[in-house]
Amino acid sequence: MPYASGRVIHDADAHIMETPGFLEDHLEARFRAAVTDSVLFPRREGFHSTRLKASPSTDFDDQQIMLRKNWDALGSHVRQDRPRSVDLLGFASQLMFTTALLNYSSVLEGGRDADLTYAVARAHTRHMVDFCSVDKRLLPTGYVPLVDFEQTAKAAREAIEMGAKALMIPSRCPDDHSPSHIGFDPLWAIAQEAGLPIVFHVGGGGKLLEDAYFNNGLPPVPDFHGGDDNFKSIDYMAIAYPPMKALTALVVDRVLDRFPRLKFGVIEQGASWVPGWMRNMDSAHNAFYKNEERLQKMSLKPSEFIQRQVRVTPYPHEDAGWIIANSGDEVCLFSSDYPHIEGGRNPIKRFEASMESAGTSEHQKQRFYCDNFVDLMGAGLAPELRAAA
Repeated sequence: MPYASGRVIHDADAHIMETPGFLEDHLEARFRAAVTDSVLFPRREGFHSTRLKASPSTDFDDQQIMLRKNWDALGSHVRQDRPRSVDLLGFASQLMFTTALLNYSSVLEGGRDADLTYAVARAHTRHMVDFCSVDKRLLPTGYVPLVDFEQTAKAAREAIEMGAKALMIPSRCPDDHSPSHIGFDPLWAIAQEAGLPIVFHVGGGGKLLEDAYFNNGLPPVPDFHGGDDNFKSIDYMAIAYPPMKALTALVVDRVLDRFPRLKFGVIEQGASWVPGWMRNMDSAHNAFYKNEERLQKMSLKPSEFIQRQVRVTPYPHEDAGWIIANSGDEVCLFSSDYPHIEGGRNPIKRFEASMESAGTSEHQKQRFYCDNFVDLMGAGLAPELRAAA
């Protein structure tokens, strides 16, 4: 029996675990020297790529589908194995993200080589589309930088033409302009016309905290994985800041108002912050309404724009039932983070426990596991997959 059974579940966050050399076939030759394995995998000098590239499918124990993680997981880096992993997982679809390029994309946004930035964006999208081509249930994301207005619009069109089903943008604010700058109106128009969502993902927010926060005079602590290069409790608390700031600018500067059919996804950045943020924006709207024409022109309250157009994935360890109750039935999405360790061994069980405690209704669960994802993805979800809802 598949891991997910008894209802239609769409997975709003799943990943490819890239191996050294993965970008070479997708990046234009003149840029390859700047994007080497030592840049993409700086802490993985011990990679044995021949072992990693071997398919585990021949001796894989189906009962291990949620237990094996990262490169040891079925379908994590060998695309031909991914359909079998989706069968065993039981998800109706998976919105697919990179692993290696999540942080590198935000680093590129801070550079001054726009041509390199957009070249890596194209290579990222080619890589994602190629991996996902083996199964229509795999929905590839395309990367769209926010460095240059004209190149951003071009990158969005190219990503859609390549086959991307969602457009990922960084939540880190560009150096010279707001993400809500009117120069990006063509981007929003392109996505809205195509019926595809704009998504933020953890890693795209740049540096979360200043280094000084970790110089506390105490012994160092391990990260979530037991190492030292991932989130710890303090910078984990800052994960929501970049998307919170970016979306606030998009709401206040009326991007969501002017593009009412455009959907935004906030992926793998938690959701406990969402209810308070929604109410805080409403409070700011009230406080500054008298002197800001942009607020006076808004057709809805900020929180109502969020309910209409923004979808967010809680972490399994969060109180999803409370978040749904306090943000609205429309906002939250299920995600597994497969095959990352952070997703845990049984996210459905953890979500179900919190929703049972909160008295979440069957209608709300249907929206969480299925309908809100269908609404987010729009035309990015094939008709036969939409019909499954």
